Amino acid sequence: MPRFPEIAATASTTRGAVYSTVAARLAAHRGETYPLHIGDTWLEPAVGCRMEDLLSAEIEGLHRYAPVAGHPLLVEAICRTVEKRGGPPTGPENILVSAGATGALAAAAAALVDPDDEVLLLAPYWPLIAGIVHQARGRPVPVPVFAGEVDSVPALIAACDARASERTVALYLNTPNNPTGRLLPRPWIEALVAWARSRELWILADEVYEDYVYRGEHTHTRPLAPERTFAAHSFSKAYGMAGNRCGYLLGPADAIADARKIAAHTFYSTPTAAQIAAARVLAGPGEAWIADARRRYAEIGDEAAARLGTRAPAGSTFLFLDVAEHLGPAGLRGLLETCADRGLLIAPGPSFGPYPTHVRICFTSAPPEVVRRGVETLARLLGR
Repeated sequence: MPRFPEIAATASTTRGAVYSTVAARLAAHRGETYPLHIGDTWLEPAVGCRMEDLLSAEIEGLHRYAPVAGHPLLVEAICRTVEKRGGPPTGPENILVSAGATGALAAAAAALVDPDDEVLLLAPYWPLIAGIVHQARGRPVPVPVFAGEVDSVPALIAACDARASERTVALYLNTPNNPTGRLLPRPWIEALVAWARSRELWILADEVYEDYVYRGEHTHTRPLAPERTFAAHSFSKAYGMAGNRCGYLLGPADAIADARKIAAHTFYSTPTAAQIAAARVLAGPGEAWIADARRRYAEIGDEAAARLGTRAPAGSTFLFLDVAEHLGPAGLRGLLETCADRGLLIAPGPSFGPYPTHVRICFTSAPPEVVRRGVETLARLLGR
């Protein structure tokens, strides 16, 4: 029990810098920098959907609170989008508009997880999900899958079985995957859904890279198990609106009602201007913007993978490399420091689970010509 000046263990033991611990070394670097450590895009949002396009004289209530559940214009647009994509019946009662997909998953976790409950995380995983489960007083349990640990449905289910316990309440999966760029095949997702149903588990489906598939086809999880699935979606990743902090959560009406309670006591409501911009992009230029971005992302992703000698990404905006053979006495931190001394920031593998010899790069976080030079810097350090 913390007493002044101590703080709660949940806060003090949560990791702060999840992507890079050597960013401060850039202060001593003179020259171009290559920020490949964070998942973002160099592209601006579609014309007509940027903050500069929103005028308070034309939009009533632009600077007022939106409802906790979401602005009616955006909620309606999300319902249409889900229907267009072949999702299960979805009404306003199934939706929580959130402060990014981060807010969506945090609200879902807080609604599901009691102290000491466990959530299985298919790993490598998006780094913030482990902290989100931890802050909900739960225990994140990695299930290594995406870095080649399993190669079949039976192996996948066996890996989940081996790590499940009586305290397991939910399964988290992210496909297309951050950080590996892998895509879970439909039979794998169907098997995971059946397994979760057999154990009466909730499912947290992180769908934020659903629009960025270059090889294969993305399978949405929620249509397979709408009664137990929370699905998180992101305008940050889909439409280049990361700074707007707008995403949404889909799920069963009763569970969404409880997630809304969490939202009301944390971020309260998502920025109104961000929701208006999101509604506009869904109603207008969104599909064309995604198609153009997908083409650009695929091109630079394939190029980066070829230069680094790794498999081209099936989706998302990342490459995940095992650099064990290039680590000296200083280990992974030594490599990260050497990269930073050359202006290159990359994300350390342990941020994504039990991967002490891996690194992740984002090939969309800067303009392609900058990414190419950053990738070239890394390739030379790795002798490739």
